[in-house]
Amino acid sequence: MSALWKKLADLIAAGDVRVSEHGYDALADDGLGIDEILSGVPRAVVVEEYPDYPKGPAVLVLQLNAEGSSVHAVWGIPRGYNSPAVLVTAYKPDPAFWDSTFTRRVRR
Repeated sequence: MSALWKKLADLIAAGDVRVSEHGYDALADDGLGIDEILSGVPRAVVVEEYPDYPKGPAVLVLQLNAEGSSVHAVWGIPRGYNSPAVLVTAYKPDPAFWDSTFTRRVRR
């Protein structure tokens, strides 16, 4: 587990969580609920890290939703702060852009 994801997972477990406006929109677009995203955090796997993201360090994780389908979630910490864990976005990954495990981007 990466140090950044550990920190984010600890913040999430402590309930120190915010959802971005975009995050709420993305959840609604894909019919996902925040509770299922939060409940999938303990089993999430880091796919990509973005330590230099302009708004603050972030990670893309793969987890499963309530139906057992793959979901990508991007979590970050605002630049210059130690908390909260911010759900930037969450969505069902498009197989046209990912391998069959949804852990590697593909070029088409």
